Amino acid sequence: MVKAIGLYSGGLDSMLSLKIIKDLGIEVIALHAKSIFAEFKKEKVATPKQIAERLGIELITINITQELTDIIKNPQHGFGSNLNPCIDCKILIFKKAKELMKEMGTDFIFTGEVLGQRPMSQKKNTMRMIEKKSGLEGLVLRPLSAKLLPPTIPEMEGKIDREKLFDLKGRGRKKQMELAKKYDLLDYPTPASGCKLTEPNFARRVKDLLDNNSLNINDIELLKVGRHFRVSPNTKIIVGRKESDNQKIAQLTQEDDILLEALNIPSPLTLIRGKDAEKFIDLAAKFTARYCKSQTNNEITIKVWKVNSDKQSIIKTQKADDKIIKENML
Repeated sequence: MVKAIGLYSGGLDSMLSLKIIKDLGIEVIALHAKSIFAEFKKEKVATPKQIAERLGIELITINITQELTDIIKNPQHGFGSNLNPCIDCKILIFKKAKELMKEMGTDFIFTGEVLGQRPMSQKKNTMRMIEKKSGLEGLVLRPLSAKLLPPTIPEMEGKIDREKLFDLKGRGRKKQMELAKKYDLLDYPTPASGCKLTEPNFARRVKDLLDNNSLNINDIELLKVGRHFRVSPNTKIIVGRKESDNQKIAQLTQEDDILLEALNIPSPLTLIRGKDAEKFIDLAAKFTARYCKSQTNNEITIKVWKVNSDKQSIIKTQKADDKIIKENML
């Protein structure tokens, strides 16, 4: 029996490709590459595991966070519109798929890519280059655009019927949505809800970490919550926006981090991280006071403590003014 690995991002196009290839009588294994940067919006959509179960296919999930973080530091093929190294990321995932092909004895891999949909990685020349760099020339089938692309090895060998594939191209999603309705695959995410590196605000924060030699997984996780302030090349202040932010900040604290919180009134949890953290306690206290649930400009009492220490101090401070906020906010 013909076997193939389908790259499954969690989006509509890859979901459709899994269904199309499965319906052609091919044994499909879905490969889902997850990372700290791939985060879907909070929608009521099917998870990769749920889709795999629904289609009756095996799902293999790998975590490429560390490798992708290393790529961001020096992407061979550059960035997209923000800080998204799409080509290098694709090559990485294809190489992972190639390793799995050898391990599981599959005949080819396929993806949900649509010709011309993504300006950086979904042009004919770029697609061929990515295949070559990953050692998969002729072995990558793109069911949604196959009729617009040169025949792949599995097509030429008669392992898959080219006439039952599609000729989609461009950024529109009307045809994909029609196919989704036909196949009863309606709980898919909205477009552009995947890679956070394509989001300008998040990319700006990642760039700040890069510029200050602090691109590690813990710091990246912190980027997803709160208000961020760069107060020196070595030091940041992070102020929670809501209770869930406060909880996440507390979970991600490290030794030598300093925490602040107002007493007796609803307060953000504030974190100071960096070599000069103690120098910025007064400023962090002002930031904390600025975002407290207090309508007055009276002095606010702030508790200060270092992570993994029982020692606490109490200071009274005024709220920071908006000028200071704007000057430091990322």
